[in-house]
Amino acid sequence: MAKLEQSIDRYAAELDPETSFAVRDASKIKTEQRFDTLWADFEDPNAMRKLAGQVKQHTLENLPRYLAQAEASFQRNGANVHWAVDGDEANAIVLDIMRRRNATKIVKSKSMVTEEIELLPFLEEHGVEAIETDLGEYIVQIDGDHPSHIISPIIHKNRKQVARSFEREGIGEYTEDPEELTRIARRFLRKKYLEADVGMTGANFVLADSGRIVIVTNEGNARFSMAATKTHIVVVGIEKVIPREEDLPLYMNLLGRSATGQAMTVYTQLIGGPKLEGQEEGPEEMHVIFLDNGRSDALASECREILRCIRCGACMNICPVYRQASGHAYRAIYPGPVGAVLSPLLALKNGGFHQLADLPKASSLCGACQEVCPVDIPIPDLLLRLRARGKEESAARGAIDSPGFGMWAIAASQPAAWKMGLAMGHAMNVAPHAWLNAHPSAKSWQSTRDLPKFRGGEFRKWLNARKGGNEK
Repeated sequence: MAKLEQSIDRYAAELDPETSFAVRDASKIKTEQRFDTLWADFEDPNAMRKLAGQVKQHTLENLPRYLAQAEASFQRNGANVHWAVDGDEANAIVLDIMRRRNATKIVKSKSMVTEEIELLPFLEEHGVEAIETDLGEYIVQIDGDHPSHIISPIIHKNRKQVARSFEREGIGEYTEDPEELTRIARRFLRKKYLEADVGMTGANFVLADSGRIVIVTNEGNARFSMAATKTHIVVVGIEKVIPREEDLPLYMNLLGRSATGQAMTVYTQLIGGPKLEGQEEGPEEMHVIFLDNGRSDALASECREILRCIRCGACMNICPVYRQASGHAYRAIYPGPVGAVLSPLLALKNGGFHQLADLPKASSLCGACQEVCPVDIPIPDLLLRLRARGKEESAARGAIDSPGFGMWAIAASQPAAWKMGLAMGHAMNVAPHAWLNAHPSAKSWQSTRDLPKFRGGEFRKWLNARKGGNEK
């Protein structure tokens, strides 16, 4: 994870070439696969994206009603529903459930929301053995690392780094064969499934009408996490609700293709409660924890559309800034274009917006992120809104924002100052780099940019000659 004070451009400049290549290569492949599968299978994917966005937006605008419906549906199915205002409350609920079950071991499938609330470190501090079962997440866990992508947690690593991690932890001998690395992880994790007391998952979607969660994976680890455990805990953000089961096919057709270029993910589960009477296997209890943790603030903001996000990662894969900088450069759990909007909004609750206010500036505003978004989030517009908000908050705190543009505005509004600046422009051509290096901030700027030769200052003379009069 990048240091809090380190900017994205500086982080990218110092990024290890091996990591940079891994991120760019994987992102490019996923983007190409997304395009191929969507346009091969559907006549008008853009119409599907717009419809999916409209359904999600309708849900957000009526979120209290659909959350109440979901709660009633889950309770009808025998599941317990909990509400957590923030990460601390969600973590406390999980620990309380485990203590009431005398549980000391938990296995969990991939969930960005549990990364968001730092659940694993919390449980480990309280004596719980918590194991990530997604292969990428497990490697992140043993490395003391953080995911750098929503879908591919170790997009920033290669097989050599994974092999070294397994060898270091005594999990298996060094090998660079991907299949053998997978077998090594499988042998280690299988016994963890059988030893665990509690299985934990997130949810890709929550179906309000039927009270079922939807989980999609490619490894089957979510199924294993629930198969042998007596208790199933679901931690899910309040924005994951969709109104009806008949809405689900639309999102399933978009999610897999947008995330990994697959027509359908390998495993899809719809779970509506604990095992029924007479069933031999399955959890005896199911607990659904709905998490806010700043989402209500985001919903009340001018950028509420970001809560449509279904966490496919397509915007990251296509983003030129993400490809160059990697996910860790964003200094938050959610990277890429979606993270540049969502992370500052989630930080509003704790007054931390200004610490992440630079993230919306890490964009070329090329619009590619919106073009690939399966729920048609207007990410470039949201980035501009947050840039404006950041400027307002900086001014309120007395900070000087964009002093260079402030000086430009003064000069541009004073004809005499503007003419003087044009005259000085020619002098700058003599030794522009020496002039820039006179100030530390200018030196930093110049280290990654080339100053073009000044070519201005002739327009007034040209116009005066055309008019045949004196320059005013």
